[in-house]
Amino acid sequence: MLATIEGFTVNLSQPIDISIPLTNDENNPIAWYIDKPVIEPVKMDDWVGKVSEGSSTNFNNIFFNPHGHGTHTECLGHITRDFYSVNQALKQFFFMAELVSVLPEAQDEDFVITKAQIEKALNGKSPEAIVIRTLPNDSSKTSKNYSNTNPPYLEEAAATFIRECGIKHLLIDMPSVDRENDEGRLVSHKAFWNVKDINNLNADARHDATITEMIYVNDEVKDGSYLLNLQIASFENDASPSKPVLYKLS
Repeated sequence: MLATIEGFTVNLSQPIDISIPLTNDENNPIAWYIDKPVIEPVKMDDWVGKVSEGSSTNFNNIFFNPHGHGTHTECLGHITRDFYSVNQALKQFFFMAELVSVLPEAQDEDFVITKAQIEKALNGKSPEAIVIRTLPNDSSKTSKNYSNTNPPYLEEAAATFIRECGIKHLLIDMPSVDRENDEGRLVSHKAFWNVKDINNLNADARHDATITEMIYVNDEVKDGSYLLNLQIASFENDASPSKPVLYKLS
C-alpha cells in the first residue's frame, strides 16, 4: 500500500519494526536490577488457562515493568511528583524522523553521546523525532542484561539541544537517556522535557514530548529520514510498552 506524506511516497507494506518483543525467557533484555518478565496461565483451583492442559483457551497473566523489560515510551510523568499519563501525552502517532548513528565518546569511566555529535548528525535538520542508534551496534542489545553495566547515555547539553531543535520525540537504543547511577539527578530527562522543578511543574514543561528507550535498529537500516509510527498500549501510566515502526521515504 502506497501513501503520499509531505511530498514523499511511503510504502506502508514495508514496515521496519525497531521494537524489542517481550518474552518470558532469558532472551528478554533487562535493566534496573529486576528479574525477567513472567508470562504464565491463570490457575483457579484445578483449572489452568492453557489449551494443552485441557482449557478451551490460552489465558495468560503477564507481569512486567515497562521501564526495565524492553521497548517503552514515557512522558514527563516519569519524573514528576504529580501523575501524568503517556496515554494522554501521545495523541498523534505519525512523525517525520531522522535516524542517526553515534559512537559515544569516552569520558572517564563513561561513554557519552555529546551535543556536538548530535548537532553534526542532524546537520541542520529539525525533524519531529530523532532515533539514536549507538555504535558499535549488534543484536545483543535485544537480550542484554544492562543492570550494573553503566551503559552509554546522553549528556545534558545534547538533550537540551534536541529540545531546542523542536524535536518532540526522542528514541534511543539504551535503557535510559541518563547515566545508570546518577544519584537521581536525571538531568537529560529534565532537559528534554524542560522540567525545572519536579515538585512544582513549570508552565513550559513539554507535556506532549516523549522518550522511547530500549529500541533496536538493525545495521541494514541506513541513517536518514523516515516516517515514524509510534504506537503505545493504552495504559494510564507514566510509561507504556511501545512499538515504534519506521517507513522509508521516497
